[in-house]
Amino acid sequence: MTQHLAAPSTGTSTDAPGHRTGWWQDAVIYQVYPRSFADGNGDGMGDLAGVTARLPYLRDLGVDAVWLSPFYASPQADAGYDVADYRTIDPMFGSLPDADALLREAHALGLRVIVDLVPNHSSDRHEWFKRALAEGPGSALRDRYHFRPGKGTDGELPPNDWESIFGGPAWTRTTDPDGTPGDWYLHLFAPEQPDFNWEHPAVADEFRSILRFWLDMGVDGFRVDVAHGLVKADGLPDLGSHDQLKLLGNDVMPFFDQDGVHEVYRSWRTILDEYPAGPSSDGGRILVAEAWTPTVERTANYVRPDEMHQAFNFQYLSTAWDAAELRKVIDSSLAAMRPVGAPTTWVLSNHDVTRHATRFANPPGLGTQIRTPGDRDKGLRRARAATLLMLALPGSAYVYQGEELGLPDVTDLPDEARQDPSFFRAEGQDGFRDGCRVPIPWTREGSSYGFGDGGSWLPQPAGWGDLSVEAQTGVEGSTLELYRAAIAARRAHPGLGAGSDVEWESAPEGVLVLRRPGFVCTVNTTGAPVELAVPGTLLLASAPVAVEGGTVELPADTTVWWTV
Repeated sequence: MTQHLAAPSTGTSTDAPGHRTGWWQDAVIYQVYPRSFADGNGDGMGDLAGVTARLPYLRDLGVDAVWLSPFYASPQADAGYDVADYRTIDPMFGSLPDADALLREAHALGLRVIVDLVPNHSSDRHEWFKRALAEGPGSALRDRYHFRPGKGTDGELPPNDWESIFGGPAWTRTTDPDGTPGDWYLHLFAPEQPDFNWEHPAVADEFRSILRFWLDMGVDGFRVDVAHGLVKADGLPDLGSHDQLKLLGNDVMPFFDQDGVHEVYRSWRTILDEYPAGPSSDGGRILVAEAWTPTVERTANYVRPDEMHQAFNFQYLSTAWDAAELRKVIDSSLAAMRPVGAPTTWVLSNHDVTRHATRFANPPGLGTQIRTPGDRDKGLRRARAATLLMLALPGSAYVYQGEELGLPDVTDLPDEARQDPSFFRAEGQDGFRDGCRVPIPWTREGSSYGFGDGGSWLPQPAGWGDLSVEAQTGVEGSTLELYRAAIAARRAHPGLGAGSDVEWESAPEGVLVLRRPGFVCTVNTTGAPVELAVPGTLLLASAPVAVEGGTVELPADTTVWWTV
């Protein structure tokens, strides 16, 4: 980088006044995947108008903020994560006035809005990249990406041995304007997603301008895609032998989690701190890191007081439904964030992984992309219990659209319906992310169960209507009403969300008992009922429980909240 900032602080909130106070510290944030949330114009694809129309539902659910996956102008080679223009809305989602209307309506309802930002790579249809190809070798615009000559006698081999996350080489060879084979360019994801060169000052300048554009429009923050990937090791060294599954950042890699990324985020933080808070005065605009790192300690580097505000806890998301493992990752997560004064951010599902209702329905060890439905009843029971555990923990929690309905992954999509680019490439991600992206059901009946009048861009399963918002609203014991009750209780109870510590109490094997101020959470991760002493007054349970005198029978795969 050409700009050098002061070394990051590793202290507490006193190092950066205001950094550790604000709405985001214990917020519940709802992820909207726009193409699959609600269709406002009847073309079978979700859009911003559809999201705006459904914002009252999110207000009533009780969440604090909405995170929107990308809606920028894009050829859609990777569902909008290949951005051609960062200041324009893709026509499939609407227009800038539609985005403005969404922001205004959300703020009027007391909801904040976080938008996705994709700084690691652009689309190959981005104006910079198109001109770099058209102008050929020597174009100054090529320096804004990673163009390199190939190896071999005639440059026929890639510049190094890096592989794409989606499978295959991370390099694609260009054709020069005269028709001859040319240099190669780097793409850690699809070939349509060339990586930016963050050593070039024009790239840094451009993204500072993009931040201001959206902040001026009124967004309350940014979820930063591949936040760990911007800076590459000097010289782009070969990787050598490796495990393909570790490419996402679960091991030390020359293209991920390089120390230079933190210089970028310290620069961005100064920009966000210039802007006042959104719809209320507590805290301000925020940065959220999607950072796959080898350890939670490395993740904590992204949320030092002068960098980002939150970072997704992928170690927690990847943990099996096992009491000992859950306690271990909860303790390590809280311990890692404590020295930097940051809240831990918990998440169970998102648009890139199998929904946890299906993940927990299958045996552990299958990873986060699972191809079989498993035991549906067990999966839903565990998912409900896992959600109450997550919402009992100190820090912020993320909810992925449809999980409040108990939706499973759709594991039987026909191949001709799939659109995930990794599905069409060998040896990369499993390519089954489409299963968690099927449009959600709003009504019991209709061609798309209320998603829109024009059908659904991915086929919805038969029986989807039984899981719809309409079918579950007001129904005692439904998953939707459980989420509504849990979020309301979390907001009302001072012992939930806030703080940074939990107190563990002794419990039988397979059971967790954690105490917070005025509150106890009991979790049975085993497949059989467990009898416990009643710790307080029953507040909420993920399944029916029987309290008799001074004991309670905690059913299998159940979480119960108690006030004390």
